[in-house]
This record gives sequence, structure tokens and C-alpha cells, in this order.
Amino acid sequence: MTTAIAFLASEAPLAQEARDRLAARYGDTPIDEAEVVVALGGDGFMLTTLHATEELDLPVYGMNRGTVGFLMNGYAEENLPDRLDAAEEAIINPLRMLATDVQGIEYEGLAINEVSLLRAGPQAAKLRIVVDGKLRMEELVCDGALLATPAGSTAYNYSAFGPILPIGAGVLALTAIAPFRPRRWRGALLPKRARVTFEVIDPERRPVMADADSRSVDRVAKVEIESAPEIAHRILFDPGHGLEERLIREQFA
Repeated sequence: MTTAIAFLASEAPLAQEARDRLAARYGDTPIDEAEVVVALGGDGFMLTTLHATEELDLPVYGMNRGTVGFLMNGYAEENLPDRLDAAEEAIINPLRMLATDVQGIEYEGLAINEVSLLRAGPQAAKLRIVVDGKLRMEELVCDGALLATPAGSTAYNYSAFGPILPIGAGVLALTAIAPFRPRRWRGALLPKRARVTFEVIDPERRPVMADADSRSVDRVAKVEIESAPEIAHRILFDPGHGLEERLIREQFA
């Protein structure tokens, strides 16, 4: 039975109160000695926890003390060790972003959900899209574009009318945000191994920012994105409520 549990909580009072009760009931193991991490909060805090523990090879079990909670399990204080032992594990590989700003400075970031580019001024962005070194779109006029993992396909990607991807599909979703030209272009499905480069056309007059799970870079000139298969985030879900089931269920909501 799992007994060495590290509890982490968002700053929300509801999450902090839950952490205090659970730690008093089950003990709170230092994270470097734990068998599992229990994250208390919403999806944003789950992403923060996964990034913070990515070098520890620890599974993370989320309990919803936030709002949407797509990556979280239902909150209950009873029988937590039994729930952890019975949980199903999903493995998620993040995206690696290398963003270069207009001064030539490079910034790196990892994204579990998506890497997004967004216009940062009054005019629409103009983007050139290159996939695996081959020019695929000379000019996309839009409010932005994003590249999403299957795990993140129900988040910003879905709100931008991108497809929901099965967790084991081995593809990424490239989705335009409010495209103006080509007007009817809604994006593309790309192999997980693809390397996608967005080049910003006229970044001084039409500034664009890039974001990888809240790692933001202003006034970018180029953003290169690829999967990082060497990094494996381990997320635990209650039986019958795993990530694959949630992705399917979301399509019939």
C-alpha cells in the first residue's frame, strides 16, 4: 500500500485547507522521499506540479480543488492510499519550445498542453509555417496559432476549434486562432516527431508573443517546437476515468 505521499497545494484557500487535513490524516513525506505526489488545485496547478517534478520520476495524482479539473480526480479524503494503488497511469511527453526574439535572444520552455503564438498589437499576426525544414504555408494572417499535444487538445486548442486527439494517437494538432487568410484554414495534424517552426513576418509592426505553459516570450521573431520524448510526465487517474476516457467523453459533451 502506498504510504509515502507528498502533498502539494495551490495557493487557493480551499486547496490549502484540503492539504492540511490530508497531511494530518496520512502524513506528509518530503518530496525527495515520496512514492507519489498528490496535487491539490486545478489544472493550472497540475501543470505547475508536473513541471516542478519532471526530474523526480514521481507519479502525480491530482484532486480537484480548483475549477475545471480536467486533469484532476474527484476530491475525497477517505481511502486515499487505496485509490492511489488502484490508479491508472498515463504518460505524457511535453513539447519543447525554442523562441528567438527580435534581438536574437533565445528562450527555452516546455509545454505539456500547447505552445501558442498570439498577436501582441492591434494588427493581425503574419506567420510563415515550416515543418521539418519544408515551407508549408507562406503566410498565415491570424490572431495566432498553436501546436497542441493530445493531453492539451481539449484546452486552448479545442476552444480555437482544433481537434481532440486520442492520447495514444502519436500526432500533434496545429491550429490557427481566428484565421483571416487563408480564411477557411483550420490547421493540420502532424506526426509527433515533427519539428514545427513559426517565422513571424514583420515582427516590429506586427508583434507576436509566444507562450509555453505560462512561460511567455515577448516580441518573438521565430519559434521552433518539437516533442521531448525523453521527458515523461506520469499522471494517475481513478480506474475508468483515465485520460483516454476523458478525451473520448469530452467529444460527446
